[in-house]
Amino acid sequence: MSSSRLQTFFLGFIIILTGITLRLAYWQIVKGDELRIEAREQYLSSQILAPKRGEILSSDGFPLVYNRPIYNLTAYTPHLELSPVEVADQLLPLLEFDLDYPEYATDPGKKDDRRRELLGIERGNIIDRLTSRSHAVLARGLSITQKSLVSSLGILGTSFEEGYTRSYPEASMSAQLLGFVGRNDLGEPTGYFGLEGYYDRELRGKQGLIKEEVDAGGNPIIIGDYRALAQEEGRTLTMHMERSVQYQVEQALLDALVRYGAASGEVIVMDPNTGGILALASFPNYDPGSFYKFDTRLYKNPSVASAFEPGSTFKVLTMAAAFEEDALNEDDHCDICEGPLTIGKFTIKTWNDEYHDNSIPEDILANSDNIGMVWIVQKLGGDKFVEYLSRFGFGEPTGIDMQEESSPELRDSWGDIDHATASFGQGIAVTSLQLIRAVAAIANGGLLMEPHIVKEVAGDKTLPIQPKVVRRVISEETASTVTKLMIASAEHGDAKWTRLPNYQVAGKTGTAQIPVNGKYDQDKTIASFVGFAPAQNPRFIMLVKLTEPQSSPWGSETAAPLWFSIARDLLLHYNIPPDAL
Repeated sequence: MSSSRLQTFFLGFIIILTGITLRLAYWQIVKGDELRIEAREQYLSSQILAPKRGEILSSDGFPLVYNRPIYNLTAYTPHLELSPVEVADQLLPLLEFDLDYPEYATDPGKKDDRRRELLGIERGNIIDRLTSRSHAVLARGLSITQKSLVSSLGILGTSFEEGYTRSYPEASMSAQLLGFVGRNDLGEPTGYFGLEGYYDRELRGKQGLIKEEVDAGGNPIIIGDYRALAQEEGRTLTMHMERSVQYQVEQALLDALVRYGAASGEVIVMDPNTGGILALASFPNYDPGSFYKFDTRLYKNPSVASAFEPGSTFKVLTMAAAFEEDALNEDDHCDICEGPLTIGKFTIKTWNDEYHDNSIPEDILANSDNIGMVWIVQKLGGDKFVEYLSRFGFGEPTGIDMQEESSPELRDSWGDIDHATASFGQGIAVTSLQLIRAVAAIANGGLLMEPHIVKEVAGDKTLPIQPKVVRRVISEETASTVTKLMIASAEHGDAKWTRLPNYQVAGKTGTAQIPVNGKYDQDKTIASFVGFAPAQNPRFIMLVKLTEPQSSPWGSETAAPLWFSIARDLLLHYNIPPDAL
């Protein structure tokens, strides 16, 4: 070999060696940390341990929400002995698709077409996953039965990951009370609305983590590094509500919606002494197990999220304020009750155009006399009336443990006509929960309570949620006086035909027109009844509300019969004898 050739060869060798050295230096010095991390990720496996979400139980221990096990089918493609097409064709007959939609119920052919379409799409997805990655998820959310069927195929290279999904054994019962679990923007299971939303942090628990060294086949190395952080399971909620009571209330409300042709309805049953919600029903509602099939407007619970004008049920609160301020005595006589009353450019009438001159408070409440209520609020004074609205909790949230609570604001400025109409429950917006909580202060001797759905949260230890008194609104004496008038109203008022024999009930009907575009609709009303029983030692207070009943617009002919029907069942359920007066 000539010297020039030798020099050229040597020079080329030096250049190649220099390039390799520089490349190695680049990998070790510049990219060293990054490559070490990548290498570590190749032999270190990380597995997130998802905690079980806490259950939601009725007070009698029945799970209204629990976790049902589901399974994801995964494949490690280097271990597969079948082709992607063969795997897909064996799996597809065992997969199920959610086709329980209203449009398919009326057109079975459309349902079959959709199933064939989904089968084609899923077949392509499985093949694509198996050809594009080493670890692939082939199917999600398999039931125990489906898992067993897929396992029987014996496809080498596949395995199952266990997870959980929410199950609602009573279907849509209490849906707007419970809420549902969906996915947030990161794809994580998250509670929305009702208890699922409000107690999401308590229910979801905390994730765990396992890190371990694995070999090239993905198998754990026995003597390799292993680190584990245990997951923290979600906490379980126990409600004040009994499942049997909730069921009775919901069935009675459903029957009433049909009987009276109402567009919607609500029933709230509360323990006035603790603020515990014993039942809360509203229709129309949805199935939380398949919430995505329903109109999103149904997700919020109307009893805590929607405002309405309460009508004559509000009159007991106006009276309570007047008695508390000594502005009214039981034997006072109304001196403006002989006919319609004009305030400015407005004329106020009674609901039936009947007038009762010289009425006393008992008569005013029994006759549901609007003119009498204006007389009372004038004796009380407008400023004091507004003060008591706040004291009774209007214009502020109740503190209920549900995610979607709203609180209509009280108006900033009040005129004489505003005081007058609000005295009998028109021109003021409240939620159903605000109203029943305020009237409960009459039932329990004058205390405004914070309402609660949940009575205890159980995790490592059980944490009871204690009854909370927000403030005293009226004295026990005032509460006793108004209770006596409510008893007379229930026994002698417009709903007297519905009363329960041998029981004393304190109650009041309500019929409110619905405001539409700044005016009251003459044909649409909200019928309601609020009351507690037994009157002198109440076990429960209940509000019944029917929107746009068609058989009759009056609360005395729709809401009151429903109230007394449910009350009869509750008195039997709580073993309160007929002579407990």
